[in-house]
Amino acid sequence: MADDGGQATHAYYDRGEEQDRLSRPLGIVEFERTKEIVSRHLVPPPAIVADIGGGPGRYALWLAWLGYRVVHRDLVPLHVDQLAKSVGESTMIDSAVGDARHLNLYDASVDAVLLLGPLYHLERRRDRVQALREACRIVRPGGPVFVAAISRWTPRLDGILRLRLYETVPDADTRVRELERTGRMPPLSPSGFGGYCHRPAQLRAEVTSAGLEPIDLLGVEGPTYLLADLAERMADGKGREAVLDTARAVERVPELLGASSHLLVVAKRPSVNTG
Repeated sequence: MADDGGQATHAYYDRGEEQDRLSRPLGIVEFERTKEIVSRHLVPPPAIVADIGGGPGRYALWLAWLGYRVVHRDLVPLHVDQLAKSVGESTMIDSAVGDARHLNLYDASVDAVLLLGPLYHLERRRDRVQALREACRIVRPGGPVFVAAISRWTPRLDGILRLRLYETVPDADTRVRELERTGRMPPLSPSGFGGYCHRPAQLRAEVTSAGLEPIDLLGVEGPTYLLADLAERMADGKGREAVLDTARAVERVPELLGASSHLLVVAKRPSVNTG
């Protein structure tokens, strides 16, 4: 977690706002694109998928609806409680409080791992690599691991350019320049989000350092979140498809990877050498 032992993370998420984030226009683009990328590599249900740092469980619920058995772990008790209320009597999801760096799961016990949130909140490289090693440990040989990160340039493109935080945060420009140098993202407003932001090559290198084999590195949203009328477009059939198709079209363009709010590495645990 952050150097404060996770207090800032808990304080941010204990407000309960994460539950609806993926239902808002920006979140819908992230959710739909992430599902699309994950679906390209998952084995068919009823395989077991670990959703580590899965928040209130939007991806866990989606996977369970598809017929997967899901192991959900999240550091925030509120998120586990919110998912429990959504799950009801279903036995398809096993959810509990857990730290991505120290999972109470057996070696090679799942068929795939989603690690879509923890790297945001781990400022120290050794902690991020440890979380990645845990994902590698619990997935079966050859199984996919999906690793999300926030792009190093998201605070400038989203916070400064789109949200115009320079009008309300006096030192916003200075803080963003420091963030772009170090990757550490302090909240730019009293209720803002804090965490860690990656460069694309840095993310790939950390995944490799953990013993995983990167297969693909993609930008999730592309620059679509900069659209002032994104809500209107996502509410219109043709507009929605144009937004998602544009994100697809630029997902692997090296020069545009950093323009996405989120980066996503598709990796796998190396298969056991039988030679």
